[in-house]
Amino acid sequence: MTAPDFEDLLRALTPQVLGTLVRRYGRFEGCEDAVQEAVLAATVQWPSEGVPDNPHGWLVTVASRRLIDQLRSDRARRERESATAAEVVPQEVPDTDDTLVLLFLCCHPTLTAASQTALTLRAVGGLTTAEIARAFLVPEATMAARISRAKQRIRAAGSSFGLPDGAERQERLRVVLHVLYLIFNEGYTATSGPELHRPDLAREAIRLTRAVHAQLPEDDEVTGLLALMLLTHARRAARTTPTGDLVPLDEQDRRTWDRALIEEGVGLVEASLAGPALGPYQLQAAIAATHADAATAEETNWPQVHALYLILERIAPNPMVTLNRAIALAETAGPAAGLALLSALDGDGRMAGHHRLLSVRAHLLEKAGDRAGASEHYRRAAKATASLAERRYLEARAGRTGQRSD
Repeated sequence: MTAPDFEDLLRALTPQVLGTLVRRYGRFEGCEDAVQEAVLAATVQWPSEGVPDNPHGWLVTVASRRLIDQLRSDRARRERESATAAEVVPQEVPDTDDTLVLLFLCCHPTLTAASQTALTLRAVGGLTTAEIARAFLVPEATMAARISRAKQRIRAAGSSFGLPDGAERQERLRVVLHVLYLIFNEGYTATSGPELHRPDLAREAIRLTRAVHAQLPEDDEVTGLLALMLLTHARRAARTTPTGDLVPLDEQDRRTWDRALIEEGVGLVEASLAGPALGPYQLQAAIAATHADAATAEETNWPQVHALYLILERIAPNPMVTLNRAIALAETAGPAAGLALLSALDGDGRMAGHHRLLSVRAHLLEKAGDRAGASEHYRRAAKATASLAERRYLEARAGRTGQRSD
């Protein structure tokens, strides 16, 4: 087994094992610590001894032993009869995947939406606290405290481990979908590190979204989110050169796009749009389908893309939506119109110094013929991103536009 395959296996198994332990023992925080210790043991032992025949069972057994040892230690230190090890005697490991149940548990109604998202990204998505902090644009220490409080609140609530029903399921579903969306985005374009992609996270987000879709096949937003992921993931192979450099959408070799994923995604888009209402994921999926439908960048139906972004901006206002609409507007009405729309984001504190705003402005300035201005904004964008692949691309663009302005 290669190193990437080994990492993929552990990433897929970690939330499954955590779900098994939480179902059996409760004690969310203690279970997570025990699972992390078991995963660490696997990274040490499996490369030399080989992956066991039942890796899930191996991890559950090791994590259960770690948890029992901790409970025994707590009992001895605190002298609490209620913490006896007899409560958590190891049992036969069932061949089930509790990841979806864990996903809904992390979206417990006693938590704020931000805490639900952060905890799920940590426990189910496997993101580090630093990665989650960057996704929320907050300091790492703030995010660590938020995740810790979320675990404590779930423990205090004494929630049962199982899929919620009826209104409660709908209440949690919105956050569940947002969490899966964030996990996929981190996998599709990593916020930091040398690689543009984290395909393990993208695949895990798709797997979990398929599981939610299987439970709720009539929910159009679930269908739309799955379609959006598939249509976006279909472009992954074309987004980088063999050396790992970023390739923008208009320069990608569309022959390398995954047609099977596109066909599945388009079918899901059509199914989701047949419903009585439109949601943000359905609209984003429709935009992705419009791009997928174009054989070349020049054939893209930009008026349709802009119209869809305009609807999306009205039903789910967000600075990133406006940013993307500016790109589409520039393609239909010229770069000056796109730049004018971007100016509306300059006073938005969420976008202050954000590399996406800087890079889009650079792109539109370049299209408008302002090479010097484009070069300056490309350089500023390069300094603002933590992704090395994006930084290399932006620095290269800055160099090319700067040379042409001399």
